[in-house]
Amino acid sequence: MATIEMKVPSPGESVTEVTISRWIVKDGDYVEKDQELAEIESDKATLTINAEDNGAVKLLVPEGETVKVGQVVCSIDTSVKGETKKAAAVPGVVKEGAGAGTSGAKMVEKEAVSRKVMSDGYSNGIPSPAAKKIMEENKISSEKVSGTGKGGRITKGDVLGALSNGFDARQLKSWNGGRQEDRQKMSPLRKKLAQRLVAVKNTTAMLTTFNEVDMSQIYALRAKYKDRFKEQYGTSLGFMSFFTKAVTEALFQFPAVNAMIDGEELIYHQYCDIGIAVSAPKGLVVPVLRNAEGMSLAEIEAEIKLLAIKARDNKIELKDMEGGTFTITNGGVFGSLMSTPIINPPQSAILGMHNVVDRPVAVNGQVVIRPMMYVALSYDHRIIDGRESVGFLVKVKEMCENPLKMLFKGKDPQDILLGL
Repeated sequence: MATIEMKVPSPGESVTEVTISRWIVKDGDYVEKDQELAEIESDKATLTINAEDNGAVKLLVPEGETVKVGQVVCSIDTSVKGETKKAAAVPGVVKEGAGAGTSGAKMVEKEAVSRKVMSDGYSNGIPSPAAKKIMEENKISSEKVSGTGKGGRITKGDVLGALSNGFDARQLKSWNGGRQEDRQKMSPLRKKLAQRLVAVKNTTAMLTTFNEVDMSQIYALRAKYKDRFKEQYGTSLGFMSFFTKAVTEALFQFPAVNAMIDGEELIYHQYCDIGIAVSAPKGLVVPVLRNAEGMSLAEIEAEIKLLAIKARDNKIELKDMEGGTFTITNGGVFGSLMSTPIINPPQSAILGMHNVVDRPVAVNGQVVIRPMMYVALSYDHRIIDGRESVGFLVKVKEMCENPLKMLFKGKDPQDILLGL
C-alpha cells in the first residue's frame, strides 16, 4: 500500500503553528491530485492543503485543532482507485424525448455542478455588505435566504426577493428568553488582530482629525462616465479609486504622513503602497496596492476588485498584505456616519471614509442639499504634527471636490496655466 503523508505547509516566515479551520473533505473520501483538502489559518493568512496525488484520504487531526508547521494532518492511500467525480442527476428533472437525451443530460449535469458549487462554496450563506445591511435592518437571518451569488453568497437581490415573497414571522430569529451561552475559540487571526490593536493604543500617540467632503463632483463624474468606464475596463467606477488617487497626491505634498518610525530613525517612503481594509469572512484583512501613485483609476478599481474577491473567497495570500505605507478603510459600506479608525502598524496614519448622506450645507450664502461624507485621519503624533495632518486631510478634500486637480499634482489647473 502506497501512502502519502500530507504535512502542514508554512504560511510564512516566523509562523510555527496553524489551526485546522475546516476540513473540505470527509474521512475516507476519494480525492484527486491538487484537490483542496483543508483550510488552515494562521495569525497572518489562511491557506489550503492540496492533495499531492489521487487516492483515499484519512484524516488524522480533528477540525479546530492547533498543529505545528510540518506536522502530518492526513494521509492519502494511492492504492485506492476511483473514478473522476461526476455530477449526480438533479432530482425532479426528467429528460424529455429521445432526440433531446444528450443535450438534456448535459443541462442536468451542468445544473448539478452549479448547485454543488453553491452548496460547497466557502461563501455559501454569507451575505454581501449591501445584503447584510438590509438583513440587519429587517432582522432576517441568513438561513432564511438562498444565495445565488458566487459560491452561494447572498446578494442584495436575494434579500429583496425574499422580502417581496414574505416571511413567516415564526421563522425569524429573535431572543428566546433563555440563558444559553455560546463559547467559541478565538481564531489565530482574531488573536493577532487583538494584540496589534492593543499595541497600537499603548505604543503610539494616536490622534484623529476630521473633515467633510462634498461628493457632488464625484457623483457627477460617475453618473456621466460609469457606463463607458465599465464597458471599456470591465469594472465599475467607485469612490475608492478617487480617494486612493487623492491620497497618493496628498502624500507627495505631506511626506511625513507616508513615513514610519524605525527605532530612533524615520523612514520616508518615496512610493505609495496603499492598504485597503477589507472585511473578510474570518476577520479584517488589509491587502496592499503596490505603487498606487502610478496607477490610473481603472487600474486601482481592477486591483481592488481582484483583492476583494480573493479576501471574500478566503484566497488572500500573505504577500498580498505585506508592507503598506498608508491605509484607507471605508466604514460607509456598513452605514457608518463617523468613526476614529485605528492605525495599522508600523504605518503612521490611516484614512477613514464614511457613509454619504444628503445634508443641508451653505454654498455662496445659500442653503443647498449636497451629498456629504465625513472623513477621518488617525495619525501618530510622534511623527506627524497638526499642520501635516490637517493639511493632508484638507488636500484630500480639495481633490475629491475638484477631481481635475488629481491630474495636476493637487494644484488648480488655472494656477498652472497662469504660472502661479
